[in-house]
Amino acid sequence: MTTRADRSGVILVVTVLVTALLGLVLAGGGLWLATLGGSLFYAPCGVAVLLTAFLLWKRSAAALWLYTLIVFATLIWAVLEAGFDFWTLAPRGDLILPLGVWLLLPFVTRHLGRGAQAARAPLAAGLVTGVVIFGYALTQDPQDVAGSLPQAAADVVPGDAGEVADSDWSAYGRTQFGDRYSPLKQVNPQNVRNLKVAWTFRTNDLKGPNDPGEITDEVTPIKINDTVYLCSPHQKLFALDAATGQQKWVFDPQLKYNSSFQHMTCRGVSYAETADATDDCASRIFLPTNDGRLLAINARTGVRCPAFGKNGEIDLTDGMPMKELGFYEPTSPPVVTSKLVIISGAVTDNYSTHEPSGVTRGFDLRTGQLVWAFDTGNPNPNELPSDTHKYVANSPNSWITSSYDAKLNLIYIPTGVATPDIWGGYRTPDQERYASGVLALNADTGEKVWFYQTVHHDLWDMDIPSQPSLVDLHQADGTVVPAIYAPAKTGNIFVLDRRTGVPVVPAPETPVPQGAAPGDHTSPTQPYSELTFRPKNNLTDADMWGATMVDQLVCRILFKSLRYEGPFTPPSTQGTLVFPGNLGMFEWGGLAVDPVRQIAFANPIAIPFVSKLVPRGPGNPASPAEGGGPSGTEAGIQPQYGTPFGVELNPFLSPFGVPCKQPGWGYVAGIDLKTNRIVWMHRNGTTRDSSPLPFGFKVGIPSLGGPIATAGGVAFLTSTADYYIRAYDVTTGQQLWEDRLPAGGQSTPMTYEQNGRQFIVTAAGGHGSFGTKLGDYVIAYALPDAAKAP
Repeated sequence: MTTRADRSGVILVVTVLVTALLGLVLAGGGLWLATLGGSLFYAPCGVAVLLTAFLLWKRSAAALWLYTLIVFATLIWAVLEAGFDFWTLAPRGDLILPLGVWLLLPFVTRHLGRGAQAARAPLAAGLVTGVVIFGYALTQDPQDVAGSLPQAAADVVPGDAGEVADSDWSAYGRTQFGDRYSPLKQVNPQNVRNLKVAWTFRTNDLKGPNDPGEITDEVTPIKINDTVYLCSPHQKLFALDAATGQQKWVFDPQLKYNSSFQHMTCRGVSYAETADATDDCASRIFLPTNDGRLLAINARTGVRCPAFGKNGEIDLTDGMPMKELGFYEPTSPPVVTSKLVIISGAVTDNYSTHEPSGVTRGFDLRTGQLVWAFDTGNPNPNELPSDTHKYVANSPNSWITSSYDAKLNLIYIPTGVATPDIWGGYRTPDQERYASGVLALNADTGEKVWFYQTVHHDLWDMDIPSQPSLVDLHQADGTVVPAIYAPAKTGNIFVLDRRTGVPVVPAPETPVPQGAAPGDHTSPTQPYSELTFRPKNNLTDADMWGATMVDQLVCRILFKSLRYEGPFTPPSTQGTLVFPGNLGMFEWGGLAVDPVRQIAFANPIAIPFVSKLVPRGPGNPASPAEGGGPSGTEAGIQPQYGTPFGVELNPFLSPFGVPCKQPGWGYVAGIDLKTNRIVWMHRNGTTRDSSPLPFGFKVGIPSLGGPIATAGGVAFLTSTADYYIRAYDVTTGQQLWEDRLPAGGQSTPMTYEQNGRQFIVTAAGGHGSFGTKLGDYVIAYALPDAAKAP
């Protein structure tokens, strides 16, 4: 029969073993970290913990005295290194303090002799000090920036005023200014808490067995008159009654696809009205498809517009240097002018040096006839395809929607880089000329008006990822500057005069790290906008994080093992830490701009990536296997065929799968466009759907998607890795309301009015590679009739 003394002895042995194991890990890992030039705390701490285990085994009360010193030393080190930010403090004490509590328990101390009683009080005092420090840190947020954005000037009239009926949302960004702003005011900070689900529509378009991992529901619906139009991941087009969400019609383009596609998404559709009164398709929806087509669909009936192209569609692979399925994927809605529909498209990233062109083309709005082309890799970018000429392979592409100023008749195209993205030694000067920047073209002719490059010789995929926002800036002297705000993955927001491309906010050329991989080169400088969310300081190993002290130590070791000299550290075979990471601080969601108040709402993120060049060899051949194709994902080893290296791209994560950089990883922020100053910034989102425990800790989590703003003073945002739609006071950033979504909300909401009622609509369909729950929901919120007034 096991006695109480026997059980107590076993507990002591287990305590010794656990303490010794912790000490060994801290000492061994700490020594490794120290040799890499990292923190010197872990190694002596580990030795002290090992000595504590030895004293426990010897049943000496000195174990408690020594551990008391460990507790106080850990607390001092933690506060000096992390300050009073609870989430950065937590992994520095989440093993040391609980073990201290365990050592105080009677079934341990009874084995340590008479001196144990005297040693318990100092150890208890150390633990109480830890509780006080951590408790105080819970009430603080050193990362939070409080402030209030200004109210509207009385005489400010938006440059896109009147372009769209106040009650509608007729384009991806509501207007083609891309400001994602509605003049509706029914929902305001006083009554937004009363929002309820008004209707729910399910597309029944879900992930199938032949779909790639990167299947996403990123759609922003549009609304014209009494109808909402939206597309689903397989590019089915739906028309819904705006008041009830009831389906009016559905069009299925019979998408051709397979699991090798790098993307399976539809961010939206475009609406146009032709000037021809005899046109049976006078109002039409333009639907891009991932198999490289553009379709024109009758907005009233849901049937093809037969006069457009061939039976309502044009083949966007015409004139391409290759036509293989899936390599050219238009995923974003085109721009529509009074004459033309203008479309760009995504190409497969990092597959090879021979892929489709990133050409932008203008087609006749009614007939689909090609009017102009701008091929960013061609010495003569306006050259049209012919029997003897095809578009240039690997011309830099534009994968997100462009913006359009009808008064200036200019289209503003955010450009990417010539693929492969991470090694550029073989790029031609022509391929570099219009890469990673903002390109302004005459919308009628496609001729260049100006170009501004935001990254030179881009080796990090740091393109302009979102539709730029056009804003008429009202100056103190009464002048108005027509500006364009272009958020970049780097965290810089480039503010340019949209007539000329000249910076309104300075962006001086700044020296950056050098030393590219063999055969490549780097630009000695990069433009750094003075309006920016980029990190103020380079990361250090003290910025590393983990779920515990142990994986934080591992993250520190990994960090010190990588090449990192700050932003624009070149890719390397050693492995380079890329921060801001490949997702960027801004992604395709862009900014929400209130042009009346001259303010903007943003949702920047902060997740480092690791970029490791992999020389050719086993598992990384120089050319694809017979019949081979893309992997259907942007993670893992990307082949970059035609270059000396493949590349491995992944988020920088701990062994437990959490980010190695300390939180926050996602924020909401308010910008004063008159001063170009970030006025407030708060962590956004919780761990509820990304933690093994069902707790929603507000650490600030990543988001994919964008915000909208309203004249009612409320902004709306989904996009976070937890499944919520949230409303914020635009003035202060205070969260006012949230509602639980049935799936991931990696989309941008929209709002409209129907029958005197304001609706807020969002898609909740999830995102495959982002890891959120997939679904097929479109949800509309509105105030109950009795709650419309404050």
